[in-house]
Amino acid sequence: MVHLDDSSSVIKWSSEEIVIPYLSPVDGRWHRYFPDFYVQTDKGSMILEVKPLSQSLPPKPRKTKSHRYITEVMTYGVNQAKWKAAEEYCMDRKWKFKVITEQELFGRN
Repeated sequence: MVHLDDSSSVIKWSSEEIVIPYLSPVDGRWHRYFPDFYVQTDKGSMILEVKPLSQSLPPKPRKTKSHRYITEVMTYGVNQAKWKAAEEYCMDRKWKFKVITEQELFGRN
């Protein structure tokens, strides 16, 4: 948020003000997704989602299907559904959509 405030190319930004409907693969019902940020710059508009890298990658298959593993699979599936809906929402408006992880925020590999 400090970066957005300090950037001369950012005209305006908001947090969790856009609502995007998405179909959850977990329960087959429609839900509302509130992306982390809407950003308008001098080059166009975008939606940004900030997530841990672990939630942006598919879980590694395991022999034992523990509760934790099942939760990871469901989280990944829901995130993918949200992000697909966000990409379509942005495409309709000629905006960009980007998921940002700690790698982008802190330059970690």
